[in-house]
Amino acid sequence: MNVAHVEFLVEEPSMEAFLRELLPRLLGQVHFSIRTFQCKDDLLKKLPQRLRGYAWYPENYRIVVVVDRDDDDCHKLKQVLEQHALAAGLPTRTQPRGAHFTVINRIVIEELEAWYFGDWEAVRKAYPWVKVTVPQQAGYRDPDAIKGGTWEAFERVLQRIGYCKTGLRKIDAARKIALHIAPYRNTSRSFQLFRDAIVELIA
Repeated sequence: MNVAHVEFLVEEPSMEAFLRELLPRLLGQVHFSIRTFQCKDDLLKKLPQRLRGYAWYPENYRIVVVVDRDDDDCHKLKQVLEQHALAAGLPTRTQPRGAHFTVINRIVIEELEAWYFGDWEAVRKAYPWVKVTVPQQAGYRDPDAIKGGTWEAFERVLQRIGYCKTGLRKIDAARKIALHIAPYRNTSRSFQLFRDAIVELIA
């Protein structure tokens, strides 16, 4: 069965901006829409009701929930997302109904900016002054293991060379970098899992 529509639920406008640039390259002609919440807490609070509202969705529609891990335990957070979907009567990719599922839950480890560190060439195209050697530095080699917050780390890297003097403009950065993201170049494991799940939908 060909997927006709994919609805993305995201926790903040910067992720929406990033996905609007990226998703056409992953989904091709498949129609998609993005619903953005005020923050992670807002998404998690409203998610059960929102998922119940999707009970009418036809079998060739899919829902993708994307949240940051932040300081949460990844497995426990995934379990919460799975439970909300199943309670709404929606099978998930992890717990399908036979071969069918409606919901894909994906966790960004730990924040969207980790995906930037995973494709430093895209960052350099958006911000040409940044050093090519940043990903080789000890603290940045594994994008999903950067300590102390990835958006703060990304902001510090940019500020050291004169960008973002008044702070990182997250939505602007998301748009600029997403334009240059190469989906199969990214070294962030959480990005790879997100990408693979989306590509699988249209395979």
